[in-house]
Amino acid sequence: MNQETVGLPSQLGDTIRNFSVLLSPTPRGARLARLLATEQLRTWELPLEKASQIVAELAANAATHGRIPGRDFRLTLYVVGGTLRIEVTDTRSDLLPRVQPAPAEGESGRGLVLVDALADRWGVSSGPAPRKTVWAELAVAVVSTGSRPVPSRCAVTRPGTTSKL
Repeated sequence: MNQETVGLPSQLGDTIRNFSVLLSPTPRGARLARLLATEQLRTWELPLEKASQIVAELAANAATHGRIPGRDFRLTLYVVGGTLRIEVTDTRSDLLPRVQPAPAEGESGRGLVLVDALADRWGVSSGPAPRKTVWAELAVAVVSTGSRPVPSRCAVTRPGTTSKL
């Protein structure tokens, strides 16, 4: 789902954008999450570097630690005002992420350390069972694109379909 909504003057007065996609909890799904997020951020004319790295780390964690066979993970991007919120939802609420030091010679274990360093804020939200959402927020300079619609690059949910999440 990919939407752009113009807020009413009495509300936010800004464009509210969102993008959401279900992906397989595999290394390929994690890579695709980063590529789709990068393309969506480029379409929205937002900075890519920090956000794409955060998406890569959170998606890799979902594919590695949040994997349950037959259950997808969801990547969601929201832009409200000057804040980009990145959410990755998986179906392993029993495994909560935590920042921990990685061995100096280890090849993994630094994902949340990077997210902590790059994001303005991050955290975990539970529910509904068995889901959890790991989220990160970044302040971004929003470039006004007028009334130009955001192209729908990835329609992933259709009326009448069900999600495997």
